[in-house]
Amino acid sequence: MDTPGYIVLSRLAAQSRATDVLAANIANAGTPGFKASQTIFAQHIARQSGAETPAGGDQLAFTQDRATWRNMAAGSLRQTGNPLDLALGSDGFFAVETPRGERFTRAGHFTLSPDSRVVDAEGNAVLGEGGQPLTLPPGDVRIEVKGDGTLQSESGPIGRLRVVRFEDAQRLQAEGSRLFNAPQGMDALPVEAPGVVQGAVEESNVSPVAELTRLTAGLREFQFAAQFIEKESERLGTAVDRILRRR
Repeated sequence: MDTPGYIVLSRLAAQSRATDVLAANIANAGTPGFKASQTIFAQHIARQSGAETPAGGDQLAFTQDRATWRNMAAGSLRQTGNPLDLALGSDGFFAVETPRGERFTRAGHFTLSPDSRVVDAEGNAVLGEGGQPLTLPPGDVRIEVKGDGTLQSESGPIGRLRVVRFEDAQRLQAEGSRLFNAPQGMDALPVEAPGVVQGAVEESNVSPVAELTRLTAGLREFQFAAQFIEKESERLGTAVDRILRRR
């Protein structure tokens, strides 16, 4: 493959990952607390060597896959009326206990486990500010959650939700569609006024129309690049065939 082929191949590889990211966004448009992602590409400039300088110059611009940016903007709130559906009015995260350690989420669709613990959709225990799972007294059914994250039932106070924030939320590592992991050395700072809303869940911040538009444009770019490689392959094949005939 010659230089133009390698340049287009770098674009194809980047566009392929961009398509995967867009497809994941669309698939999670209905997932509570999901945050949309977007790929970031840049030009990697290289210079040709060992050949005469072409008319357009000796610079080659490859596509470089730099990073994935996550849109941390809050999604809209959907009222459910369920007492354990909770949404945050701040930029914080609920803390849950998983087999892999503490994780963080904006998906506040919680329920009660058979042993009366407050758990998320995957069965992970929701943590209180002391790092312990929040558990209702046996037989209690009425739950009230205040704006500061305090839970109480007919038996009295249960505890306060552990709600934290991060200085640079872009560094959080996504685990699935709902959970985030904080890398080692990244401090979780307590949120004093989380603005918890009871009986509501935060929707995904994905805009399906915008994502479908980006996906369509990306597929067209991918098809154009694939067609270019096909034509370039035909051109090289024709050139080699003519050279061999002359010899």
